[in-house]
Amino acid sequence: MVSLGRLSMEENEGDQEVSRFAISAFQAKEEEIERKKIEVKEKVELQLGRAEEETRRLTHLWEELEVLGDPMRKEVATVRKKIDTANRELKPLGLSCQKKEKEYKEALEAFNEKNKEKAQLVSTLMELLTESERLRMMKLEEISKNIESSH
Repeated sequence: MVSLGRLSMEENEGDQEVSRFAISAFQAKEEEIERKKIEVKEKVELQLGRAEEETRRLTHLWEELEVLGDPMRKEVATVRKKIDTANRELKPLGLSCQKKEKEYKEALEAFNEKNKEKAQLVSTLMELLTESERLRMMKLEEISKNIESSH
């Protein structure tokens, strides 16, 4: 019976080790996701800054060309249209980032809830195993006493 108790403890320690490993792996992934999210945000902000600066520069050039009646007007208009298109494309990307952040937070919350549920179930299992072991030991002692008293 002692070996069963030891086995239960070893299984519990194994389960705890697996849980610790899973938690550690989850935390590492969470940190990696957070780093990547920050990198993506920085890249988007950098591109937005460049696009805004480029828009200001081209607006200034446009004004100068208007004054001069420059024959390059068509090319400048084409570039401005491309900038406008790029700005329009950046907006949904920003919204997509926000949506994915929200989805990530919801998934993380669901993960944490399931993890708590698992911990509670493991705790309940350990209590049941301990009680089962105690009851079996009591029954064995009772049977042992009956055998000894019948001699």
